Amino acid sequence: MTDFDAIDALLAGVREETPLPTPEVRRQLREDIGLSRAQVARAVGVSASTMSGWEAGREPSGEARERYAYFLEQAQATLTARTAAADSDPLETATVLEDDDQDDDGDGQEDLATAQPCVLCGQPARHQVEGFPQHLDPADCGSAQPAPAAEPAPEPEPEPEPAGRVEARRPAPASRPVRQAGRGVKVVPVGRRMQSADTPDLIASAVTAALAEHAGDVEAATAALVKRAIPDAMALLDHTRKGGRYDVVAHPWLPDVLRKQTARGADQIWEARPKWARPELPAGVHEVTALDINGAYLSALKTHLPLGQLEHSTGNHHDRRRAGIHLITPPAWDHDQVLPNPIGNRDEAGPLWVTEPTLRLLLRISGSKYGLCEPPVIHESWTSGATEGLLEKFRITLKDARDTAIADGDYVTLEYVKAMYSKFVSTMGESNYNRELYRTDWMHLIRSQAFANLWWKAHRAYDEGLMVVRAMGTDELHVAGDWRAIFPEGRGVTEVKVKDVYTVGHADPTTPEEA
Repeated sequence: MTDFDAIDALLAGVREETPLPTPEVRRQLREDIGLSRAQVARAVGVSASTMSGWEAGREPSGEARERYAYFLEQAQATLTARTAAADSDPLETATVLEDDDQDDDGDGQEDLATAQPCVLCGQPARHQVEGFPQHLDPADCGSAQPAPAAEPAPEPEPEPEPAGRVEARRPAPASRPVRQAGRGVKVVPVGRRMQSADTPDLIASAVTAALAEHAGDVEAATAALVKRAIPDAMALLDHTRKGGRYDVVAHPWLPDVLRKQTARGADQIWEARPKWARPELPAGVHEVTALDINGAYLSALKTHLPLGQLEHSTGNHHDRRRAGIHLITPPAWDHDQVLPNPIGNRDEAGPLWVTEPTLRLLLRISGSKYGLCEPPVIHESWTSGATEGLLEKFRITLKDARDTAIADGDYVTLEYVKAMYSKFVSTMGESNYNRELYRTDWMHLIRSQAFANLWWKAHRAYDEGLMVVRAMGTDELHVAGDWRAIFPEGRGVTEVKVKDVYTVGHADPTTPEEA
């Protein structure tokens, strides 16, 4: 074969690539049909990040392009068929128009004209609650799990009703308990649902059982409880989520940046851990107090957590109704002499992946109220509809148990509760110790919230005139000055306790005569 024959053979084998619509049309088709990027990516055989790239302007090639083109073609055909069916049925059209004219039902519910991915399961949903698309009927939601059977309650004598009185039962006011007909079980409003007012104390029951099993041996009972802290924390989470507005999505698909690069390595998320020491102190001797911040991870459970599967977006924009991780270029920090950098100690320049608490901290201190830095530049994000109260009942239950244990001098319960919330946070990522919850994004967000909380305490100390000397991890803040005028002392989660007191610096040996 001559060189010309080889060229001819090469050109003969080249075929024209299947044409695709513009990136905007690709994204619109997927959204109009009610599918998430992750769902389409799995069907086409690529990653969700690749799918995001195709919708942002990158072009697929090879067999993947053929499959993607087929999906887009079928999606367009499905939408066309839906439109034709609606146009041919006047009754259906009238019903849709009538539904569209309905006002909000007063509880954040709205009908959607076009199905959108449910924040919990990713499947098409026709309604939204407080701006988040989701299924109103748990049976329709792919994330729904059967609720555990409730223990039978004693049936007291039913209250007599006046004879001859027939009228529709009305719900009792939200401020008073409601009695279910014929059951005698008191329930109270929680979000949109009702739950029993008489809930068992799982923590106290576990402690009592452990002490009984080990014949009152405090050390043995504590060791046994700490060993089972992870499954017990998960059981407590399930218990506190009963009646909640949102279900916990325990095993969502996660983008590659949240996955470990090697078996013993880390993922790409920067948690902004502070490890800062003031580079120079004023002349003289300074008494420094190392303060211990109580329950740092427990307090950090109150943070904005994404409800469902993370969705990719690009552009320098932050939606406060959503939460997740963000690729940003952090701003320059010019206050290292007196305050730690909000993103922690970082040697490398350039963009990095940070979590929602870090981004919100940077956005807040760059605003007009503080003006400490320029706003960060957001390049891309992985987010989902979010709520700050997802773990609130779980957090309050642990906090109350911790406070009671401290007040009663109950060492067993205190160590048990500490193990529950600390291990809950540390094992919800890629861990062999917790198979029930796989939310690496939550783990990073909660840790980063603890770091952000410490930064705000450092800023408060500085703002109130203390000298901030050091900030470490999530719970260690060193200050010089009258810190008791600013921070309450104690063992509660809103209080601090003294970890150490030491002296730095030295007296100026120069006398006035020598000067």
